[in-house]
Amino acid sequence: MKRSIIDTANMELEDKVVAIKRVTKVVKGGRNMRFSALVVVGDKKGHVGAGLGKAAEIPEAIRKGKEAAMKHMIELPLDENGSVPHDYIGKFGSATVLMKRSPEGTGIIAGGPVRNVLELAGFKNIRTKSLGSNNKQNVVLATIAGLNELKTPEQVAAARGISVDELMA
Repeated sequence: MKRSIIDTANMELEDKVVAIKRVTKVVKGGRNMRFSALVVVGDKKGHVGAGLGKAAEIPEAIRKGKEAAMKHMIELPLDENGSVPHDYIGKFGSATVLMKRSPEGTGIIAGGPVRNVLELAGFKNIRTKSLGSNNKQNVVLATIAGLNELKTPEQVAAARGISVDELMA
């Protein structure tokens, strides 16, 4: 995973709570109830991250999830019309998310958890299809894993040792 440390101190970050679950741990004296919150954080300019927070209270779980998401932010390549540079399939566990380039005016065509990630990342035109598992946590992480693997034409050309014009020909 090509993750670099991103300074989030001077960024205008927005967050969305994707899912809140009540989780239970069975112990000798009964059941311990806690809450788990899946939070996505992004600046709508090519930075996005997801985090999971667990606590006894919902607001505390959301705060922890937001902090975890800010620690795991990635930088994404956006092309000129707010789409992905190329089609890609992101996988995490049994969740698979197919992401396709789209022309101007398409909008974000995506299901719930994937839409949250793409909106906060700053994409304007993209088509997606969620395949396999519909577990929200795995779908969000599959989306981020796929976005993390995207490469710009300049990166591909540099890796191959050729110019961008030769690559596009």
